[in-house]
Amino acid sequence: MGERDEVKLLGTWYSPVVLRAKIALHLKSVDYDYVEEDLFGSKSELLLKSNPVYQKVPVLIHNGKPVCESLNIVEYIDETWKSSGPSILPSHPHDRALARFWSAFVDDKWFPAFIAATITKSEDTKAKGMEEVEEGLLRLEDVFVAISKGKPFFGGEAIGLIDICLGSFLVLLKAKEKLNGEKFLDESKTPFLCKWADIFLSDEMVKNVVPEIDKVAKFIREFEDRAQSVASRS
Repeated sequence: MGERDEVKLLGTWYSPVVLRAKIALHLKSVDYDYVEEDLFGSKSELLLKSNPVYQKVPVLIHNGKPVCESLNIVEYIDETWKSSGPSILPSHPHDRALARFWSAFVDDKWFPAFIAATITKSEDTKAKGMEEVEEGLLRLEDVFVAISKGKPFFGGEAIGLIDICLGSFLVLLKAKEKLNGEKFLDESKTPFLCKWADIFLSDEMVKNVVPEIDKVAKFIREFEDRAQSVASRS
């Protein structure tokens, strides 16, 4: 792309899905301006104008044109800056289809189960939810072994779509582990995913943009305390 490209990312510092866009931009060495949004206060006019349907982040604005939804943004970045950095999506159509399928599995099935299991007050619901979370991770362990073919990432030698999709939740997982003493990634059950997670978080393109685990844990605790306070008054 030309030097006149103007790239802006609207986001929140703690959001896993915003992190996806940041990682993709860094992988492609794209310079961009970052705008922090206050989703609990007054959303900016730029956000409301750029994503009037959902009014959510992330939003990538490229030369005045907005692109919404995190995985859609990642694919847009990969296609727009093809010649810069490694390809995020595989070149073969079937491999691309697999990457999209398992990324959708993470977003549509595994992560909702994780959220349900970690916010419920019912012990029975929590136990069932944790079973679903573990089953999902075991399935992703098998997927990693099959797709990576002995390489460090789902994408092979370089970070790919599934890595960005699942990896964006790692800080949240580790923050919840710190807060609740729960173990989501267990080396005895998912050794390949555990090794992958360490490699992913230590990669130069990732570690410079991920938020601190302690900071995220503090944010989650404060958010949960506020939510509990509101619920007790209602």
